Amino acid sequence: MFDDVEILDFSGPYEVFSTAARVHGKSNGHGPAAHLFKCFLVAPAMQPVRARGGMKVLPDCVLTPSADLDVLLVPGGDVAVILKNDAVIQWIAAQSQGTAIMASVCTGAFLLAKAGLLNGLDVTTHWEDQDELQAGFPSLNVKPGVAWIDCGKVVTSGGISAGIDMSLHLVERLAGRSLADATARQMEYRWLQ
Repeated sequence: MFDDVEILDFSGPYEVFSTAARVHGKSNGHGPAAHLFKCFLVAPAMQPVRARGGMKVLPDCVLTPSADLDVLLVPGGDVAVILKNDAVIQWIAAQSQGTAIMASVCTGAFLLAKAGLLNGLDVTTHWEDQDELQAGFPSLNVKPGVAWIDCGKVVTSGGISAGIDMSLHLVERLAGRSLADATARQMEYRWLQ
């Protein structure tokens, strides 16, 4: 999380994973408290983050290394200021050592690229920012016209709502197709696969 983050870039995936956890709990007789996925918001400081449009969001924790982090999802938005924050870039790079999946939504791909995590990979971002991403990081192969690209450890998505599609793909990858389908159905979301 960072100032000028795109609201749906983080809240869409958060909803997917938290809904998947609830659906999983209900279907396995453990009730809504059973969590397959535990979501939390990380920020550079323990203070409200001002998202695009003015919404203020409180993070759950600061940039601390965590062995419990399986998936790091980096949202986008206006990333001009956060790209200059060396502590954030270094933290993202360090998290790649222990996580199973590093993912980005929209212009979050710029943060993964600056952290050196996208070199030589096929990637995507918001259609409006694809040329800038390619120019700024020529070792990437920026692909237009796709909702998301899965390169194994690294997964990137197009802009804003494409993060929901990518997150459903990640639920499928981590917990199975039936849970991903049930999650999309619970959310009444038409999943682009």
